[in-house]
Amino acid sequence: MDWLFRRLLGALALALACTLVLAGIGALVGSPVLGAALGAMLATGVLVLRDSVKASRLMAWMRVAQGTAPRDTGLWGELAYRIERAFVAGEKRVVEERQRLEQFLAAIEASPNGVMMLDANEQMLWCNRVAAEHFGLDPEGDRLQRLTNLVRSPTFVAYLQSGRYDEGATVPGPLGRTTLSVLLRDYGNGQKLLLSQDITERERNEAMRRDFVANVSHEIRTPLTVLSGFVETLAQLKLSEPERQRVLQLMAQQTTRMQSLVADLLTLATLEGSPRPTADRWHSVSTLLERAKADAIALSAGRHELRVSAENDAQIAGSDSELLSAIANLLNNAVRYTPAGGRIDVNWSRRDDGSARLDVCDSGVGIAREHLPRLTERFYRVDGSRSRDTGGTGLGLSIVKHIVQRHGGSIEIRSEPGVGSTFTLHLPAIRVRTLNASRGADAPVEV
Repeated sequence: MDWLFRRLLGALALALACTLVLAGIGALVGSPVLGAALGAMLATGVLVLRDSVKASRLMAWMRVAQGTAPRDTGLWGELAYRIERAFVAGEKRVVEERQRLEQFLAAIEASPNGVMMLDANEQMLWCNRVAAEHFGLDPEGDRLQRLTNLVRSPTFVAYLQSGRYDEGATVPGPLGRTTLSVLLRDYGNGQKLLLSQDITERERNEAMRRDFVANVSHEIRTPLTVLSGFVETLAQLKLSEPERQRVLQLMAQQTTRMQSLVADLLTLATLEGSPRPTADRWHSVSTLLERAKADAIALSAGRHELRVSAENDAQIAGSDSELLSAIANLLNNAVRYTPAGGRIDVNWSRRDDGSARLDVCDSGVGIAREHLPRLTERFYRVDGSRSRDTGGTGLGLSIVKHIVQRHGGSIEIRSEPGVGSTFTLHLPAIRVRTLNASRGADAPVEV
């Protein structure tokens, strides 16, 4: 309270001085009382004028709140200092709160899920980038717009207006290309927090899993039904020896079919559950092709013309068992779907960029164009009855695709009905090499 004491002391001193001076002047003119009154009034006026000037300077600074506050003495100096300090502290708190808000929003922006804030009227207050992509919104342009005017999916609108948010809902995304899982939560004064997640891939995988289980069940049920019928026949009927041998032969065929199916399923499970083959184990391409050719010749039993060629000293890195399985599957398919007397060519070649390709060409029945994109799907068959007659499980090309992708490559299929088909495996440069670089341009040799 030093400033108050000094202010009172200064005011009394000024008033006393003015009173004494004007009282003396009044005594000279014969009216000391009038002089004293004028002195008091003068002192008051000076004090009021001085305070008005200081208050005016302080108010002018407070209107802009920039720079340093007026450095006056006394009451107005103390008041200016305290106001300035309050302004600085308030600005510091605002900056800190703004930084915390920016950090919070940045954290939400980095979330893999969509986050949207709605007011009590279901107007969008804010959303992160993921939510904007999920619902096809403009985070700035659509702000304060009613969400039901922006997202018109009947399923979503019904969920939003239901008021029952204990569980989430599954709704279609914009244009029906995606599937979203949304969850609403109430907070604040009637406000809502909307969380969204893109589950398109999960739904697709779930559908594939259901289809896979259904296909496996169907594929296994068919031979089991046949076997069950044959067992019942053998148990209840007296068959002649030729008839019994025929039944046993058919039972063996169905057993072999189930064994092949189980073996292919185990192969797929192994491929999907094991790490990628390393690129430091090298195998001779000629050896792999020769082994695959031997199996194809045994399956063909002389009904087809089979030619296999590869570059000299060509090698490939990876798993020899997987690569052999991929090549053998392509060759076996070519044998199965090429009529007797047809021709099958297998060619290995290097490109200028160091990568390689393996072409398996046949003169078989060919495949219509609309079926080509789906040929590598599990259990997909162009003609189911024909595939079963040839002994296929419907998993061969799926296995080939998995193997070549695990080795960093891809599969390409070209076919024309009545002309034949060409299956090409593309392999990256890091997976192929030629031992003798000087002979890299040698002509292919038949293996």
